[in-house]
Amino acid sequence: MAPSTVLTPARFRGASRAGGGRPNLATPVEVEVIMRKSFLTIALLLCWSWAIPLGAQQPCLGYSIVINTPEDQTILAVNGAENPQEQIDALDKFTQAHADSKFMPCAHEYYTIAYLKMNNYDKVIEHGEQALTANHQDVLLMLNVIKAYVGGGKVSDTAIDVVLKAPEQINTEANPPRPMDVNEENWQKNLQELGQSAKELRAYMAYAFFQLLPRVPDASKRLVLLDKFALAFPDAATEHAKAINYQRFLAYKLAGDMTKVVESGEKVVAEDPGNVEVLNLLAYIYANQRTDPDKASGYAQKALDLATGMKKPEGVTDAQFASTQKLQQGMAHLTLGYIDFVKVEKTRKVGPALQELKTAVDLLDENPQLQAQALFYVGNAYEFMSPANHTAAIEALSRAAGLQSSWQTQASDLLAKVKRAARK
Repeated sequence: MAPSTVLTPARFRGASRAGGGRPNLATPVEVEVIMRKSFLTIALLLCWSWAIPLGAQQPCLGYSIVINTPEDQTILAVNGAENPQEQIDALDKFTQAHADSKFMPCAHEYYTIAYLKMNNYDKVIEHGEQALTANHQDVLLMLNVIKAYVGGGKVSDTAIDVVLKAPEQINTEANPPRPMDVNEENWQKNLQELGQSAKELRAYMAYAFFQLLPRVPDASKRLVLLDKFALAFPDAATEHAKAINYQRFLAYKLAGDMTKVVESGEKVVAEDPGNVEVLNLLAYIYANQRTDPDKASGYAQKALDLATGMKKPEGVTDAQFASTQKLQQGMAHLTLGYIDFVKVEKTRKVGPALQELKTAVDLLDENPQLQAQALFYVGNAYEFMSPANHTAAIEALSRAAGLQSSWQTQASDLLAKVKRAARK
């Protein structure tokens, strides 16, 4: 029996766009089929709950499928499946038998829905990118791909590109043509619901951007992407100005541009005085450059107070929180100890510096770079004592020289000098 030309409901709304011309008009038979499977609004598509049933979603907008074809039978099998694995099995059967079908990009989108329910992020990304490569694009597909990247802790140029293109696609799908059988009152209500869903989707994509950006290893690329984000998400860029300035700060830090770090860091502190990380780094820079020791001391003490009073955020493990808190406390003590150490040459008071620096050593056991620096100055401080405590200095400098850090050479050189002095 020849296939009917009736469009399946899952594709009915997108038929006019798929044809590129006049819309396809439904016959009475078509209306019956459509009513049987339900006429769903795009609001269901825009809903981004992880647990929405596959049958309640509307993938592949713009595709029209003929009833009784393998494509239609596959859709029915997937929608009727009792679990994600059965959906995948149905899709596997279709793709193995019809690899050259024009429906393949849509099949890949269905794969992303099923695999996302199983938290198989690699498979979501694999199939999502195949659909995108075939120039298939709709909000549901884009959303699934980005959820997989965020959840899987990964990033790629494709993922960033999807996020930046999302606002335009969301706007397109949130403003569909009015169906002929929907009255004005219901249509306006639908548009309001679509507008709210679109707002929530844009918010999620903006959130995703700030999750993905720190995974980009190239600092200059991060800065370019921040500019692109501001153009693609003008409202979010205004709302999240603090987050954007903070990400600029991190990018400049990654690039090692200390001038820009200080400039952007001061902007962050002005907007967010409680940002422990930025306060700590600015204090560290001011102290080591000896440009403003008073400001360095003030920032470091404030960072220490804030770090000591930190509350564990939701979703962070006790171990992660303890590690972060120790790092921030240790860095503040390191800066304060270094400031006291610089004063030793004039005051000859080694005690305050040693107390701060030794505290830093204990707290920075997970950061070899900073711990080695603290140990190096502990060794120095012992040598400034009168008389010098060579034994304690050798112990501290030996530990510093044994750590993989940029302080190894300095620590080794000073260690050799102290050992010679101890033999005299």
